[in-house]
Amino acid sequence: MNSYGDKFRVTTYGESHGPAVGAVIDGCPAGVRIDMDFISRQLERRRFGAPRVEADEVEWLSGLMDGITLGTPIAFAIRNNNTRPEDYAPLEHLFRPGHADYTYYMKYGIRDHRGGGRSSARETVARVVAGAVAQQLMPEVRVVSTSSPGIPQCSVSSEQLVENDTVGGVVSCRVEGIPAGVGDPIFGKLNAALAAAMMSIPSAIGFEMGAGFAAIRMNGSEYIDRWNASGSTKTNNCGGIQGGISNGMPIEFRVAFHPVVTIPQPVECLAEDGRLETVNLGGRHDRYHIERAAVVVEAMTALCLINYML
Repeated sequence: MNSYGDKFRVTTYGESHGPAVGAVIDGCPAGVRIDMDFISRQLERRRFGAPRVEADEVEWLSGLMDGITLGTPIAFAIRNNNTRPEDYAPLEHLFRPGHADYTYYMKYGIRDHRGGGRSSARETVARVVAGAVAQQLMPEVRVVSTSSPGIPQCSVSSEQLVENDTVGGVVSCRVEGIPAGVGDPIFGKLNAALAAAMMSIPSAIGFEMGAGFAAIRMNGSEYIDRWNASGSTKTNNCGGIQGGISNGMPIEFRVAFHPVVTIPQPVECLAEDGRLETVNLGGRHDRYHIERAAVVVEAMTALCLINYML
């Protein structure tokens, strides 16, 4: 389950404190000039404000010549140059609460305790690069997002965001330029595919389209999207998708992210031998990550859409 997509297939690799993370993209059409500056800007958005500062320089290994796609597999690597695996030495035999430590161990019988290994959000840097490539294959499509904290009164610009704690939030995404007729019915629904793509992002906890859960408080006469003579609709409560297929209106959805579960205070961890041990969790972790999550939402949106658009 390290690959996403069929027509435009992305396989990511790497661990948080391993030598590198990266991906192989298969199915990218030939003859497309890749805007490297756009990729760099997207990576900068993901990196902005991160406690762990990595250069995130993309090393292109195959599939490009003079910045133009060859139609062959595109492979790239992003070296991890600012690792501190020693920070996690005390956690080698401990399972942190709220993390994938326990579940990975129960599934595989082994785990990389260094920053969560494969389950770390560090993996998403490869998705951002692949998503930026996908966006350039759809120049007519515009994917934009906004983010907001889950606690309205908190100031995300303050150093004292929440004393000794972390905050989650919501990323709102809007896709413009998608024509009517994109998607498939029944089990291939575009909205279902978007939901699956968003819920693959670390710390994603909820997904809703259009009116979302607010629709339960509406009558049918309030919810239905009434026609304009042009074929557009007066409202967009469905979020731009009906019957699993786009209707030509903007696609609108929201993704909820829970707070970062590595909190700056002592927590009880479960040891492999069944003991409970209180420790201060090491490493460098976000206290508010929603602004950085927004670019990952955009990347996964592009990766989802390109598989329908191709």
